[in-house]
Amino acid sequence: MDDRLTPADAGHAAGTTRSEANPRIRTGVKGLDDILKGGLPKGHLYLIEGDPGTGKTTIALQFLLEGLRRGEKVIYVTLSESKPELEQVALSHGWSTEGLEIYEMVPPQDDLSPEAQYTVFHPSEVELADTITAILERVDLIKPQRVVFDSLSELRMLARDPLRYRRQILALKRHFAGRACTVMLLDDRTAEGGGQDLQLQSIAHGVIIMQSLERDFGIKRRRLEIRKLRGSSFREGFHDYTIETGGISIFPRLIASEHNPGFERKSVDSGLNELDQLFGGGIDTGTSTLFIGPAGCGKSTVALRYAVSAAQRGDKAMIFTFDEAFSTLTDRAAGLGMDPKPCLANGTLEIQQVDPAELSPGEFVDRIRRLVDQDNLRVLVIDSMNGFLNAMPHEQFLAMQLHELLAYLGQQGVATILTLAQHGFIGNMQAPVDVSYLADSVLLFRYFEFNGEIRQALSVLKKRSGRHERAIRELRFSKKGISVGEPLIDFKGVLTGVPTFVGESAKVEIPPVS
Repeated sequence: MDDRLTPADAGHAAGTTRSEANPRIRTGVKGLDDILKGGLPKGHLYLIEGDPGTGKTTIALQFLLEGLRRGEKVIYVTLSESKPELEQVALSHGWSTEGLEIYEMVPPQDDLSPEAQYTVFHPSEVELADTITAILERVDLIKPQRVVFDSLSELRMLARDPLRYRRQILALKRHFAGRACTVMLLDDRTAEGGGQDLQLQSIAHGVIIMQSLERDFGIKRRRLEIRKLRGSSFREGFHDYTIETGGISIFPRLIASEHNPGFERKSVDSGLNELDQLFGGGIDTGTSTLFIGPAGCGKSTVALRYAVSAAQRGDKAMIFTFDEAFSTLTDRAAGLGMDPKPCLANGTLEIQQVDPAELSPGEFVDRIRRLVDQDNLRVLVIDSMNGFLNAMPHEQFLAMQLHELLAYLGQQGVATILTLAQHGFIGNMQAPVDVSYLADSVLLFRYFEFNGEIRQALSVLKKRSGRHERAIRELRFSKKGISVGEPLIDFKGVLTGVPTFVGESAKVEIPPVS
């Protein structure tokens, strides 16, 4: 990770700005240092709180291994897992534990033996005192710069009394104060009630909450929050993360205001003159366009036309498809005279099939950010918003997440195209979520019947960045490709799906689809 800090790191969220007297240390966890504005303030005690399976042990190991890479002494004090178990966790991620001091401190388990029966003192009093004394002696011998205690639930059970437990944690904090040692305490929330230990949170200098959200289908959604960080700035809110081979990857929440605009507004041509005329010259860079209509009316095909045209001009284009298989999409494009294979081969066009059950919103946004930052993305297609909606565990957060994403893409000069399928085919149709107000332009797709045939029609309902046609044009597909016809001036009610002819003749000629 890059140790350099950007000006934006100076102070965004809660807390005061950093000073040289309070240096930060890198955690070694991808994305976490970005959220922490450079890392954890050195020499303090931090609480990592989360249910079993949220990745506390993994994040602690990454923290210590980062210290080893920087030439620091570290120690992992385990009161629950054995040393072989921890080494197996590290091995599963491909990490070497060479140089990692693991101090296994497991309380006596054979409480039925005569030697373990205390007659004067309560067993917990002796065991807790012995455990803490042994731990501190080993720590003082090693003199580490980074320490991990795993887990506090064992100390809590040994203390039995909440007051005694709090006093013991305070004693630990005082012991490490002034030793330039950064300490992580892991708590698996197995205390009575399973809730957050607010007493413990008040003691710690910083608190990191790790959550695992259940979903009715697909993988769990994991997210992290910095609950507090005394005297320091950090990026507030929840941040999605994944646990994979190689460790934890955290995807910082996108904040559009941190990314300054810097692009020249230009038109993005579709390659179809009539469609560009409908948009008053084409859609613009730095804007978002919503393609909305019933299923099968050509939204994905027209969006693909924009992406392929951009790639053929040498601009980087990306299509995220939630609903259609990669092979089906490419075969259909080739059948309509816009074979994407050459653009896929030279890298100007990229198509990724997304499974919403296996993806978190934060990870999806992170993919897009990397495309913008590293590949200079110019045209983005998300097909469809229905699939993106299914990736969100709570519908009410979709608009907020999408608003930040579109604002960021707009500031970076990316032309974004979103498709949204409505329920129904003719008449009054409803969308699963209303995002039309977020889009800068809206292209409406509709079916209509003429002379016993089902036809498709296009119309632009809004365009914030300039003028557009008010006409309704016919959309046609054939082996020769996509074509957009002249304005339909002899009909009314085309957008309802039940048009009425109002021309001078009882029969009007519309060129057939070839």
